Amino acid sequence: MDWSQVDVAIPRGSRFAAPIPGVHMAGFRYGGTDRVDIEMVAHPAVTLLFDLGDHGWAVHDSTGPRAPGDAAIGLLPGKVRFTGSDAGECLQVRLSPVLAAQIVDTSALVGTVTRLEDVLGPAARRLGADLRSTSSWEERFALTFRFLASRLDVPRAVDREVAYVWQQIHLRHGRSDIHTLAEETGWSRQRLWSRFRAQVGLSPKQAARLVRFDRAARFLAVGTPPAEAAARAGYADQPHLSREVRSIVDATPRDVATRPWLAVDQEAWPTLMRRAVGVPAPAQRLTAPGRARHGRAGPPVRC
Repeated sequence: MDWSQVDVAIPRGSRFAAPIPGVHMAGFRYGGTDRVDIEMVAHPAVTLLFDLGDHGWAVHDSTGPRAPGDAAIGLLPGKVRFTGSDAGECLQVRLSPVLAAQIVDTSALVGTVTRLEDVLGPAARRLGADLRSTSSWEERFALTFRFLASRLDVPRAVDREVAYVWQQIHLRHGRSDIHTLAEETGWSRQRLWSRFRAQVGLSPKQAARLVRFDRAARFLAVGTPPAEAAARAGYADQPHLSREVRSIVDATPRDVATRPWLAVDQEAWPTLMRRAVGVPAPAQRLTAPGRARHGRAGPPVRC
């Protein structure tokens, strides 16, 4: 695949619709003639993929083709590849697990790839048709923001405690003491495990592993040596990082560093890359639910 033929578009303050915290989008237009074959690298987000081209791309997992280009991909999906035989366009939407849990049944998506209609219903087909009817990325982003906002009008219930624990795992780059977080919520460890898994789809420990791996992968993608990436991402040493990378994506750290999926991250997901390898921008922090003043809960977190 000729990556010089890939153009990337990202929202830059649409005049048609307001952005939503916890949503990141990028549009990709491939004008080359080489076959498209891109292997995904796991990241701590639920992915919605819209195929906007004429020739049709496909999404594969370890068992073979699983869905057309319009697909939903859950957390820790294993080996996932996007393939196509010609030029085309696609829109990729990344949803934070807490936000995704308010829109779709994320517990049913963990480790799986499925059609968008299976998690969003017939509205996904209508949105795909609307996206394909315009060539303007600004309008496409606006259509998608409005669609997601409409899904949040009657959101699925997400416990404030679950949102708080995810936020802390995210802000601390996966270097979180889960037992301490449970104490901060006022919940027992067993209750936190049960509710977190039911709503996010992973246990808090698995979520922390995924967030820590994601940070290490981004360090590797910008050229950080594996030993340094391991230390900066919170691993005991380079062999520890190697074992985790092998467990999550069945590859070596050096293989991950050269994956095209990560190679475009600095352009397609600049905010996510900056947070992972630079100094994070100030973020609104929640009071721990178990210590909320007067027992009043604040707004849901969508990190």
